[in-house]
Amino acid sequence: MLPLDHSAATNIASADQDDPELAAVVEALRAADPSGFRFATVLRNTIDQLLDGESTGRYDWKTLFKTEKTHAGTVVEINLQREFRFADGDAMDYKIAGVDVDCKYSQTFGGWMIPPEAIGHLCLLVWADDYKSRWSAGLVRIRAELLNQGNNRDLKQTVNSKQREKITWLWRDAELPENVLLHMDPTDRKAVFASSSGQARLNELFRRVQKRRIGRNVVRTVAQQKDYMKRVRGNGGSRSALRRDGILIIGDYESHRRIAEQLGIPVPREGEFVSVRAVEVGPAETLRPTVVLSERRWACALPGEPPQAAPLLPTHTK
Repeated sequence: MLPLDHSAATNIASADQDDPELAAVVEALRAADPSGFRFATVLRNTIDQLLDGESTGRYDWKTLFKTEKTHAGTVVEINLQREFRFADGDAMDYKIAGVDVDCKYSQTFGGWMIPPEAIGHLCLLVWADDYKSRWSAGLVRIRAELLNQGNNRDLKQTVNSKQREKITWLWRDAELPENVLLHMDPTDRKAVFASSSGQARLNELFRRVQKRRIGRNVVRTVAQQKDYMKRVRGNGGSRSALRRDGILIIGDYESHRRIAEQLGIPVPREGEFVSVRAVEVGPAETLRPTVVLSERRWACALPGEPPQAAPLLPTHTK
């Protein structure tokens, strides 16, 4: 699995040397997820879980009900615990490296709501923004002087913006796997959803969104069918339908990933696809990356190059 591009924490080395518990939790989390890929995947999947695109067709955070947005923090906490198998805390959400740690999520950076009972404890502060495709996670020891004085009904307070320098960032402004439907051209998105057929919608998605990672939940949202993965594969799926137009749909098989690498396009991570239009080129081609498939050499098509039937992709397992 390829690591997710991310901004490495810059202040871990300067974390409070008088707080060995904080240092121990930082070390445990970084050891469990050095690249941040697991953390980012949990956040991506949690947002998609709330959107529930397969049932609702939604892809935009703004379309969630208020109750769903309020519930998001709890779902993030639950899904992080399931992924990393954190033990239950005694007074807080988790126990990590033997230390009680509370977890707070906010869609708005700095919007973490800290309850009075968290004062004195470590808090894992998590932020993700689907519109910016960025996320962050950091640790801080909650002290009264770090918090804004608010009049929240349940006495919850936020971290003062001037005190955020006290947060030890594990990952800061890291890449959140893209919500393609949210970020694609509106005209293309309208064309994708124009058909009443789930298969036709998927075909249009892979035709219009090329050289970008398309996650499984995007496929689920567009297809809106229980057998959505079948709609991607050959034998009647999008791979078969688009092959005559020269479009390859590269999946997360190791052999497919190597093809993406050789073509110089984004490499699919687990549960992702990348489509690209390919053309056959001669052995003298040197201006663009090439790959040999079906004993012929192929490259990514340039604008204006006429379409030709694409080669078959390897279908063996990972």
